[in-house]
Amino acid sequence: MAETKNYTVTGMTCGHCELSVQEEIAEIPGVTAVSADHTTGAVTVTGEGFDDSQVAAAVDEAGYSLS
Repeated sequence: MAETKNYTVTGMTCGHCELSVQEEIAEIPGVTAVSADHTTGAVTVTGEGFDDSQVAAAVDEAGYSLS
């Protein structure tokens, strides 16, 4: 069953930042949807079988961090 988790990412300042974060998180197996908003830092991830550590690693790979 798919689940949706909300995260806060620090350091995003523009649409390109959002895209970078979304692309990295989308590569996690089981993730079916990702949205990011640089104005609030909000990132929403939907899918199955992923965990917080995978999301944190993907965000780090994009050059940002979970807060």
